[in-house]
Amino acid sequence: MATIALTESTFQQTIEDNDIVLVDWWASWCGPCRTFGPIFEASSDQHEDIVFGKIDTEAEQGLAAAAQIQSIPMLMIFREGILLFAQPGALPGEALEDLIGQVRALDMDEVRASVTHEHGPGCDHDH
Repeated sequence: MATIALTESTFQQTIEDNDIVLVDWWASWCGPCRTFGPIFEASSDQHEDIVFGKIDTEAEQGLAAAAQIQSIPMLMIFREGILLFAQPGALPGEALEDLIGQVRALDMDEVRASVTHEHGPGCDHDH
């Protein structure tokens, strides 16, 4: 599957409607973004079941501001609507593939439990 352009109007729905979504925040003037772009594209061709979205921070300034993007390229990985990874910088292909493998291997029941855990009465551990 090729990458898709995400916009303010499609971002949230895409995150909610798909199991795994990788998001590449980029801009045409950004050298490292141009380096990472083909790596991201090549990975999208290898993983038909994952959505690879690209957000042009120049065209989507409101969305970039809402996501507090301060450095690009920025890679975000969502699974079942939960942000699992956010890191600036261009990754080599092997590192991207390794990350995808880690995200696939996660026990999402455990992740959801840790995300939704309330510190109510009887909570006896620190986070």
